[in-house]
Amino acid sequence: MRFAIIGYINFELKRSMSWIYLILAILLEVSGTTSMKLSDGFSKFWPSAMIFVFYALSFTSLTYALKELEVSVTYAVWSGLGTVLIALIGIVWFKESVNPMKIISIAVIIIGVIGLNLSHRFD
Repeated sequence: MRFAIIGYINFELKRSMSWIYLILAILLEVSGTTSMKLSDGFSKFWPSAMIFVFYALSFTSLTYALKELEVSVTYAVWSGLGTVLIALIGIVWFKESVNPMKIISIAVIIIGVIGLNLSHRFD
């Protein structure tokens, strides 16, 4: 019984770390995409250089997340939440347009990510 409990705790710690890696991968990917905008078409050195740094670190973190998490859910969360964050950064920071269709589309992405995360309950 004791070994089963220790094994379960170890599994949950690994799984928790995988989610932390996934969150880090999302934040790094968003930073890389924001750097793309700030690079002004590769005309500014530091934002241009940071694109590659952020994306390399994002893919590294994503790879660690995939050690314990399902690829379908992991990729959906990574791309979906990254898309939502970039859309919000575009609206707030870069003063991009906002309209009801954009808001509804962001909401649909969030609902889809939540649905994929809950899908394991129906297996």
